[in-house]
Amino acid sequence: MWVRVAILLIMGLAQPSVAQTLNTRAGAVQLTQMIGGLDTPWAIGVLPTGGFLITERDGDLLFVQDGQSTKVSGVPKVQARGQGGLLDVTVARDFARSREIFLTYSKRQRGGAGTALAVAKLDNNGRRLTNVRTIFEAATGGSGGRHFGSRVVEGRDGTLFVTIGDRGDRPSAQDRSNHNGTIVRINRNGTVPGDNPFVGDAGIRPEIWSYGHRNPQGAGLDGRGRLWTSEHGAKGGDEVNAIRKGANYGWPVISYGVHYSGGKIGEGTSKPGMEQPEHYWDPSIAPSGLMVYSGKLWPQWRGDLFVGSLKFDYISRLDGGNVREVEQIKGPQTERVRDIVEAPDGSIWFISVGQGAVYRMTPAG
Repeated sequence: MWVRVAILLIMGLAQPSVAQTLNTRAGAVQLTQMIGGLDTPWAIGVLPTGGFLITERDGDLLFVQDGQSTKVSGVPKVQARGQGGLLDVTVARDFARSREIFLTYSKRQRGGAGTALAVAKLDNNGRRLTNVRTIFEAATGGSGGRHFGSRVVEGRDGTLFVTIGDRGDRPSAQDRSNHNGTIVRINRNGTVPGDNPFVGDAGIRPEIWSYGHRNPQGAGLDGRGRLWTSEHGAKGGDEVNAIRKGANYGWPVISYGVHYSGGKIGEGTSKPGMEQPEHYWDPSIAPSGLMVYSGKLWPQWRGDLFVGSLKFDYISRLDGGNVREVEQIKGPQTERVRDIVEAPDGSIWFISVGQGAVYRMTPAG
């Protein structure tokens, strides 16, 4: 009997709740809780064929459809420690044909763990992953549990961008003989694209697309196919960056923040050969997921960037032209926003870690 009660309770957690409204500068929006009762959720993947996927950092991948939640088997084994675990999920653009998804996670390595990327097929019932293969892992990882980065974005040309943090080893973000503090770009089969910026350069990892990053936990493409990231700084140095091929984003040589002790970071806020952020926050908001909106349901938001705040419990909307924060979308539902994505129908979905829930945003009325 207790097993039956537990099953009913679990099914109930996946039932969409009564919609609530929230005021924004574009008017009232409707928020519908799509699933609750989650344990440290990290990423959402909305499927074009119906339903959606959720990662939980301890290692579970959930498939939710028609109000029912199913744990997916076949997920790679993760090193769930600190900020590490099962992290991002991205649905392949050709999912309707290929059934493929991409997962990032912290993989056990000698001396610790590193950020890894796997590709797998989701079966038609959403219950099992097949043909699971790890196509990239950072070299080398580290023993600490910090700064895995770990967003994966499919570029317009089908290549894959993966963000990797400095793993708490600040100087390594300027050392291109490893992958710490970089964004890497690989082909879908794990090979290195021939037009990557450092291919053939001795002593540099050929997967590197850009470097000098601290901990980029948000990433997304804009309407022109350009990659944007949101990155955790130290104290007062969180950033939004437009990612350029081969560029150095400065960490830890330059920063608009200071160490948590109050001490100065590096050489100041600028240096020749190092990129400036498009926007930075002071005080820090602890930014996570990032999405550039298409304008499908809210034309006035076309091209705007949406970034979740883990610290101040809101969704930051930045004007896509000036890249300045112009609105804070906030309510009880935006408690520790970890991920934010646009669904195929133009609705905006986000994870509230504080609520243990996923919400869907649509125009009210």
